Amino acid sequence: MKREIIIGEHRIGPEHPPFIIAEMSGNHNQSLERALAIVEAAANAGVHALKLQTYTADTMTLDIAEGEFFIEDSNNLWQGNSLYKLYQEAYTPWEWHKSIFDRCRELGLVAFSTPFDESAVDFLEELDVPAYKIASFENTDIPLIRKVASTGKPVIISTGMASVAELDETVQAAREAGCHNLVLLKCTSTYPSTPENTNLRTIPHLQQLFDCQVGLSDHTMGTGVAVASVALGATVIEKHFTLSRADGGVDSAFSMEPREMCTLVKETEQAWQALGIVSYGPTETEQPSLKHRRSLYIIKDMKAGDVLSKENVRAIRPGAGLLPKHMDILLGKKITRDVKRGTPLTWELV
Repeated sequence: MKREIIIGEHRIGPEHPPFIIAEMSGNHNQSLERALAIVEAAANAGVHALKLQTYTADTMTLDIAEGEFFIEDSNNLWQGNSLYKLYQEAYTPWEWHKSIFDRCRELGLVAFSTPFDESAVDFLEELDVPAYKIASFENTDIPLIRKVASTGKPVIISTGMASVAELDETVQAAREAGCHNLVLLKCTSTYPSTPENTNLRTIPHLQQLFDCQVGLSDHTMGTGVAVASVALGATVIEKHFTLSRADGGVDSAFSMEPREMCTLVKETEQAWQALGIVSYGPTETEQPSLKHRRSLYIIKDMKAGDVLSKENVRAIRPGAGLLPKHMDILLGKKITRDVKRGTPLTWELV
């Protein structure tokens, strides 16, 4: 597996803390001022990147409000809208992109986007984005993937709903078109998702299948799933982000608030730190604790020639005496000199 990918000034890989992406999506609620406030909140929360989505309603679908163009599923967060109306509400005006990206750079954030058609890729190339993201619903759009991959920039692809065969076709198309830095994101395309439907064990399997880095696009609530993903090898974590869920918006219901995002950044880094290496025996920092292990001590005053027994020898803390495993050998032996209660038992005393 390629060990390291560079996006902006960030190195991404198993040897580095997870790369955290805050997805703004439509949480700006059609206010550039709010969008810029989201950027600042993301930077303050400690994320590494902020991501937009680049489309218009017309590049996504047709202005039809019936049949398959209308969302009637009662379990769908956006039920009662036409696709066209939903995308009109959620899209980020293209004329905002430069202002948002500039503010990201000022605050030290990597700024990039998800294009949904080839015209969006051309537009984002004009803004010189450092990477691209492909959404789950577009991971079978092979022409779009080839277009993005041909830029030669790192490509992050969400795997939601895709079969192994579809992913194989996607990854092959990306690599053949020029993508040498690929990250797949395990993703469940429900909004919100549940931990039970997340299947994080897929992460190491994806790594093995496609010999690339794998992360998580997480639509669950809270931080637990993201933290667990790091333990399974996730190097990138993407979460939707808003100033406040109470403010509403198309994605607000499953988006993190600033305090939650700050917690996620810290806890995923701690999870990564905790992975460490395969290690046995005392670490350097554990060395001082060795003296507090159990060991064999004389627990009664004894005279030279007295016999060691369970009445005068016990395994207790601290650890200055012989190891408890020697108890059976020592019982019945005579001591060589007078000793006081609290003396550690050593070979020299028997």
